[in-house]
Amino acid sequence: MTHEVAQIWRHPIKAIGAEPLTEVRLNAGGPLPLDRAWALLTGTSTDTGGWQHCRNFARGCYGPELMGVTATTNGKLITLKHPKQDAITINPETDSAKLVDWINAIYPAERSAPHTLIKSPDGGMADVETSAISIMSLSSLNALGEKLGQTLDPRRFRGNLWIDGNTPFEEFDWIDRELKIGDVRLKVIDRITRCRATEANPDTGERDANTLKALREHWGHTDFGILAVVQNDGDVAVGDTFEVL
Repeated sequence: MTHEVAQIWRHPIKAIGAEPLTEVRLNAGGPLPLDRAWALLTGTSTDTGGWQHCRNFARGCYGPELMGVTATTNGKLITLKHPKQDAITINPETDSAKLVDWINAIYPAERSAPHTLIKSPDGGMADVETSAISIMSLSSLNALGEKLGQTLDPRRFRGNLWIDGNTPFEEFDWIDRELKIGDVRLKVIDRITRCRATEANPDTGERDANTLKALREHWGHTDFGILAVVQNDGDVAVGDTFEVL
């Protein structure tokens, strides 16, 4: 069976907005370019100039409405849309306050309040400190959806590369192996443990699927997707085939 890159996504602001791509150039040791390039601090958290734990930022598990945000980048500008909000276009370098006002309208008042948009370090601001690409499987997504009795949108899981052609959860067997997509090699390093952000519907921003319970009951864990470190510079596009080495 042929393995194929089915979708490519980036998330310019951590937890706020998903953007589809048709192709991307990956860089050795880096995240997917512009993925989690910015992050919105909450509570008493401050900018350290480096990677920080996800608890310091606005997150979909705290505010499920964030899962309903889509993003479009245009140069330095990012346009965000949400089903309950007017669209907003910001320059993340200068429009932190504008974004905070927009987010506060859909972020739970009982949670630590968002206050400052910061630039991520070069490695990005993913939930793990290691700079990596997240890879998800459509067959695993479909298997989970079948257990839940509903179709699941890939955006729930905030993956960078979505693959097709493997058996459900086969990707967990690829830890410590390499994937070769065209001329690009990626070293798979770990599984991804999920949080309640995946319970929210990206079309509505409302929780409507107990994804974590289904993963525990049917597979004995709450993992979905894998992390892989880019080994060399190169281009990846939707439709590319790949092999597991």
